[in-house]
Amino acid sequence: MTAAAVAVYGVLLAAAVVAVFRRPVVALYLFALGLPLHNIVMSLLYGGGVRGGALDAIQAWKEIVLAATLVSVALRAVRDRRLPFQPNWLDALALAYGAIVVLYAVIPQSALDGHAGARAIAYGLRHDLVFVAAYFLGRAVVPQFRRVGAVIVVGAAAVAAWGLIEVYAVPIEWWRHSGAVGYYHRELGYGYHGPAGLPENFAFNTTDGLFRRLISTFVSPLATAYMLVVALILAAADRRRSWLGIALGAVCAVGLLWTFSRSSIVALAGGLVVLAIGLRRWWPVAAAVVVAVGGLAFASIYHDVAPRTHWYASDLPYQEAQARVKGPLPRSSGLSGTASLGEPSIKSHWESLKAGIRTVAHHPQGYGLGNAGTTAQRFGVKIEAGESNYTEIGAETGLAGALLFIAWSLALLGTLLVRAWRRECGPGPAAVAAALAAVLALAIQTDAVGVPWLAYCLFWLAGSCVTTRRTETWPG
Repeated sequence: MTAAAVAVYGVLLAAAVVAVFRRPVVALYLFALGLPLHNIVMSLLYGGGVRGGALDAIQAWKEIVLAATLVSVALRAVRDRRLPFQPNWLDALALAYGAIVVLYAVIPQSALDGHAGARAIAYGLRHDLVFVAAYFLGRAVVPQFRRVGAVIVVGAAAVAAWGLIEVYAVPIEWWRHSGAVGYYHRELGYGYHGPAGLPENFAFNTTDGLFRRLISTFVSPLATAYMLVVALILAAADRRRSWLGIALGAVCAVGLLWTFSRSSIVALAGGLVVLAIGLRRWWPVAAAVVVAVGGLAFASIYHDVAPRTHWYASDLPYQEAQARVKGPLPRSSGLSGTASLGEPSIKSHWESLKAGIRTVAHHPQGYGLGNAGTTAQRFGVKIEAGESNYTEIGAETGLAGALLFIAWSLALLGTLLVRAWRRECGPGPAAVAAALAAVLALAIQTDAVGVPWLAYCLFWLAGSCVTTRRTETWPG
């Protein structure tokens, strides 16, 4: 099995590298459609016996394609003796942030009171720089926006449709034996304590029972929800209204509700407000109100429509210990049970954010890469800050790194809005600005930019919207 899988992977990867050298924009489509399948494919390969170094090599397909695309663009620039875009101050901010990240990768951990090893530092470097590389690829390689937007919306609808089928038709026992548990625990090193050892957010635990959440091919309700948020904003910005587009958007919306990601609902509503600002139209504000009210209302009845699941005997000791530490479970119905600040999940995010801010304030020089978030969790390093991208970056690269990241992110958002107001290339900048605003809001309480689909795809589109000329239209 391992030899066959590696052989097939080698052929497919070689074909992908050849394709991106011929047409670098192909990489964006590979990321848009391939990354939603990454976790489920890796889990099944693990369950089929492909493990260790072989699976590590297969997992690296996205980094290899990214590197090949960067090399392709660089070689073309050398051949043409000019950069593929005109550098600006926004690029300077991105480079300054990247330089800080690289600096903190080489500073000895002992000088910063950090404890990360070489592998954790390498993974931290990847985590903190991939979205910057994707941004610069977007600056150099501008796609046909309507085409890539359509691909994203169709792909997101397919993810949502499969997730809605899976959440009712695929029992937790299948997931227990699929390879997902071993893949997360033994291959990636995450100590999850959800049902059957799956990730904790696989289900929503209440006083009335344990309820499944839509995880789809991402094997994650959050990563699925984030893709759906971006797709819904892109669909809303498309001025062409067709029955197919409306149907695809409806499937994405239903899928988003079943992920039970309340923060994503709020972020989508906020993104629609930003879309209204960018387009100078009022209807997205009305849509934002509908999303916010409808999302909260659905959260209050989620227990009536979501499928139930159960704990295994091996799960109970940990869950009982957590109950003693964290207190009672939320009620399964009503806003007080699912949307109040005292709900355990919301409270946990809030407490983690406050702790991260204190860490950055008390240790402004940072601890070095690999000392925060899921990277530290994966390699058994003390987690200095978690969940919020802003505090994680601050804990790793110091206050300077966090401020540079914030400055660049807000400058990128502002630049996209200015381009939208000038109507330089249709509604594209407004749509990407709205999606970026939603992600930056999510990043306050979760590792949003660490989700590969967002890092590779959204930031590529953001860079492209900065590059597009006045004569180009959205979507081209």
